[in-house]
Amino acid sequence: MFERPRGGERAILVHVAFDGAPDPEALHEFRELALSAGAEPQALVTGQRHAPDRRLFVGSGKAEEIRDLVTLHQAELVIFDHELTPSQERNLERLFECRVLDRTGLILDIFAQRARSHEGKLQVELAQLRHLSTRLIRGWTHLERQKGGIGLRGPGETQLETDRRLLGQRIDQIRRRLARVDGQREQSRRARRRTETPTLSLVGYTNAGKSTLFNALTEARVYARDQLFATLDPTLRRLELEGGTPVVLADTVGFVSRLPHDLVAAFKSTLQE
Repeated sequence: MFERPRGGERAILVHVAFDGAPDPEALHEFRELALSAGAEPQALVTGQRHAPDRRLFVGSGKAEEIRDLVTLHQAELVIFDHELTPSQERNLERLFECRVLDRTGLILDIFAQRARSHEGKLQVELAQLRHLSTRLIRGWTHLERQKGGIGLRGPGETQLETDRRLLGQRIDQIRRRLARVDGQREQSRRARRRTETPTLSLVGYTNAGKSTLFNALTEARVYARDQLFATLDPTLRRLELEGGTPVVLADTVGFVSRLPHDLVAAFKSTLQE
């Protein structure tokens, strides 16, 4: 099996602007995401291009600059503020001789750390498996020959085919579980609609203080911390406005720019709430 270099937390951050100079707000968000994942940024590399390089995403000169910084800071992880193809990620890891993580992998890692409920963990796992399914080949490129197996492998399957089949089975299993949860939530929404109780949702950027406000308004004790994506599960509480009008107040998942599509799909039931 292809052994990826073991990584740590010392990281080089890479951001490339394709429509002018790098946006300071985007750079700040990127750094905050890296810190939230537990990385210790050692350097930030920025650049400008008209389009990504098909092989390395960045140009060869920029790639060499990043490699030199990895050596200088003894970094064990390079994080790109962009989505990388599996081949780009693999080529960069070979060049840098360390782990490479793209924006999707970074956000998935943060969500995995923050997930608390059973549903939240299932949603994160589903998104991770979908992301992993496009990258399985990296681990088995030298095992394309037919290989025997005990218990799990089908007749004539390669290891890669076995992994893909098992991965697909797990994805289907999680989807069925989440479909049941979605059905239960839909019943709750229908009940609220029958009583004509309005629902008010607190929405906004992650770590903007939504959960803190929710606790202050409802006297609830939902988890609230000064960190990105502290809330992954919606919480509903009944609240009476001035005049006695009843409403349902909802605390929601925070927003972030360029949220990975796999996460949006996996958190469908949560976002619908």
